Amino acid sequence: MIARAMAAESRENSPSGSPGPLRKHPIKSIIEKTNNFRRTRSLNAPSPIQQFGPCGRIMKNSAMVMQIQDPASQRLTWYKPPLSVLVIKKLHDSSVLVPFVQLVHWLVHEKSMVVFVESAVLEDTLLKEYGDFTSVRDRLMTFRAGTDDLTDKIDFIICLGGDGTLLHASSLFQQSVPPVMAFHLGSLGFLTPFEFNNFQEQVENVLEGHAALTLRSRLQCVVLRKIPEDGKEKKKPTTILVLNEVVVDRGPSPYLSNIDLFLDGKHITSVQGDGLIVSTPTGSTAYAVAAGASMIHPSVPAIMVTPICPHSLSFRPIVVPAGVELKIALSPDARNAMWVSFDGRNRQELRHGDSMYVTTSVYPVPSICAQDQISDWFDSLAECLHWNVRKKQKQIDELSDLTHYSNETLEEIDNHDERPADT
Repeated sequence: MIARAMAAESRENSPSGSPGPLRKHPIKSIIEKTNNFRRTRSLNAPSPIQQFGPCGRIMKNSAMVMQIQDPASQRLTWYKPPLSVLVIKKLHDSSVLVPFVQLVHWLVHEKSMVVFVESAVLEDTLLKEYGDFTSVRDRLMTFRAGTDDLTDKIDFIICLGGDGTLLHASSLFQQSVPPVMAFHLGSLGFLTPFEFNNFQEQVENVLEGHAALTLRSRLQCVVLRKIPEDGKEKKKPTTILVLNEVVVDRGPSPYLSNIDLFLDGKHITSVQGDGLIVSTPTGSTAYAVAAGASMIHPSVPAIMVTPICPHSLSFRPIVVPAGVELKIALSPDARNAMWVSFDGRNRQELRHGDSMYVTTSVYPVPSICAQDQISDWFDSLAECLHWNVRKKQKQIDELSDLTHYSNETLEEIDNHDERPADT
């Protein structure tokens, strides 16, 4: 009967009414389409069905070429075994020295990996006190940040310290970033989910590809300088990728900042106050949340715009799509210049005629999860920021309170109230 019905449906749908090839069952087609959501160019965003009713649909756009899988299914895989690892250690912290020596010794002797470290790490005089480090020191590869290029040399990154080590790892790679595994050995540890107690087992699991990933989006910031009137000494645009935020403030000036904000070329508003924070979802739990913004999960495709002490009570933080381009420039009537910093570094002054363009970079930071995307984030909120921590309300004792008055009238209850008589 089912075969006859499908054959009849096929004949009815064929132009001539003659028997045609069997078509897929409509319910099965809907299920298949539902289970295969396409993704948009925005990082991690689900793409809606692009047909609306019998006639309407989204115009074809060549920019929608980036395919991003479901964030919950993002897991690390190696198409060839990783051979080189970059170990980033928190500088000037003696508590990290012992874990650093243990990790490097294990990677070199047990895993036979090529280990890269910064030259500044080996210059630490305290390392000379550890005898185990002497046999490993000559086998380490060194580099200097900002001078040596690490592109295509590093397969894997391990951070030992606080959140600053992950920010430093991001700054070293201004394009594609290797997977990052961050151990909590610092003061806060919001971005460092791993404990160092059983590091061998945890690193082994990652090397075997048993790990979930959080793709932490970064902001691409392009600074354009004003062309001199004589046309000479034209400066090239400066491009910097940031993981947390780019901050625009008034610097040492006593006057309010007066900054024009554009979104995709349209003037949105003028910022009058102490400044402006443009942050990623990862950076929403940093400077932005201290300035009154909401906390956003790092997998949400968005850019946050948060004013710093605005000179208007109605100027609230906003969240815009990850695919837009923001332009920030001094207003023509601004009394002073503005200062810009990128993840707290590279602080520089922008004057009249200078501008900065900010958008989501196509090079995220693949951060390895200790558990999964959701558990790691909420554990960090609870442990590091003490999110929604308060004393619990006492439970009502129903037997002693509710049943006590269940058979009494209001007048009888009032009589039980012991109050001093009027004198």
